[in-house]
Amino acid sequence: MCGIVGVMGQGPVNQLIYDSLLLLQHRGQDAAGIATAHEQFFSMHKAHGLVRDVFRTRNMRALPGNSGLGQVRYPTAGSSASVDEAQPFYVNAPFGITFVHNGNLTNWRELREALFKHDRRHINTNSDSEVLLNVLAHELQQASNGGTLDANAVFQAVQAVHRRAKGAYAVIARISSFGLVAFRDPHGIRPLCLGRHDTETGTEWMLASESVALTGTGFTLVRDIKPGEAIVITEEGEVSQQQCAEPGQIQTPCVFEYVYFARPDSVMDGISIYDARLQMGEYLADNVAKSLRLGDIDVVMPIPDSSRPSAMQLASHLGLNYREGFIKNRYIGRTFIMPGQAVRKKSVRQKLSAIDLEFRGKNVLLVDDSIVRGTTSREIVEMARTAGANKVYFASAAPAVRFPNVYGIDMPTQAELIATGRDTLQISQEIGADGLVYQELADLEQSLRDLNPALKEFESSCFNGRYVTGDIDDAYLERLRLSRGQPIRSGAMAAAPEDA
Repeated sequence: MCGIVGVMGQGPVNQLIYDSLLLLQHRGQDAAGIATAHEQFFSMHKAHGLVRDVFRTRNMRALPGNSGLGQVRYPTAGSSASVDEAQPFYVNAPFGITFVHNGNLTNWRELREALFKHDRRHINTNSDSEVLLNVLAHELQQASNGGTLDANAVFQAVQAVHRRAKGAYAVIARISSFGLVAFRDPHGIRPLCLGRHDTETGTEWMLASESVALTGTGFTLVRDIKPGEAIVITEEGEVSQQQCAEPGQIQTPCVFEYVYFARPDSVMDGISIYDARLQMGEYLADNVAKSLRLGDIDVVMPIPDSSRPSAMQLASHLGLNYREGFIKNRYIGRTFIMPGQAVRKKSVRQKLSAIDLEFRGKNVLLVDDSIVRGTTSREIVEMARTAGANKVYFASAAPAVRFPNVYGIDMPTQAELIATGRDTLQISQEIGADGLVYQELADLEQSLRDLNPALKEFESSCFNGRYVTGDIDDAYLERLRLSRGQPIRSGAMAAAPEDA
């Protein structure tokens, strides 16, 4: 996955964008980049690595200006080693645009062909983010008739982007001598929010993937960008917005954001991530009570970190003891997107260590946010047994992952998913557990509706195989499977293999 931020400030914004990217580091640890605007010039620095390693004092000094963009990119299997795949991207015509994107275009190949044949635009990387940037640039040129740009022309261009692009996308663009433009795909699959900060010299505006980037830097969350909506913030500080999607689109945010990706201190589409995970624990507790003998469970333990609220609430709801049995080394990356089973297995042991005293002679219920390949779960169950656990039960706050994600999450192909072709009992045996309980999808989605009844549907394709954009068929999924070994593009949350 990726994290994006854009700022229209009253003073130098390089440090502000840097600080925001640190708060979004969980959304991407492979590469980072910042582009600022100063007079009629763009300055940019991007490289592979964590934010703290990519930017040195000399880099920050070379990023002047009162507005700019930033992005953190997640590592993906087969990612290009070239820094050209990192963001922000830049195009010089028609107006000069820097651009950051979180998501994945499902029709990027067709768009790239159309850009070359009809729009006469050259794409220099294998990134669908560069494709989307050039689609936007072309439509801005068409909407402005090659003349002066205004907000109405921007809204017209975004309407055209929505008609042409399919998939998930949250975008922030800085247009030279004009201002910031941000928009979300018509389904609102990927998150984007707006914040403001009133200073003595005027109002500053920030757009970011998660509210924590706003509140952590002194901004106030104003609201989420609506699905299909575009926001324009000019250099003069004027703010305008317009719904640019066709009528009848239904908001379907990605349910996996709430389960796993987002920080617990973020608020996303009106839902506190922390509260959402507590609610998931409530519903999961009811399913555990139906599936396991509670008298056989001595203690509930979370797999750090994202499952902790669910595990705490589950234990409280069922009247079970709660303990922390695993200590996490925070300097090891997430494992389910790491290439190679041996690498993932080794990484689990590096990432977690068990406190033997908490396991010895006990029947333990381990709670995790999800089970994807099963590699991590299998290793954790083995670690619990090695630490002295008598019996090891396992509960997942998410349903069984049975389908690949095509909207910006780097999940394995269907054949690599542990739930493919297996029922719950078989999966339990495969990971070595004495019992396994999954969250029901209906309960997961209801846990979110409990907190925001306005959200009627969710993008839950990795659980139910229903792709909300309507353009995914067996042929697409087969091409995805065959292309797993091909270079992976750069702008997605970590989409595989067609990521932005």
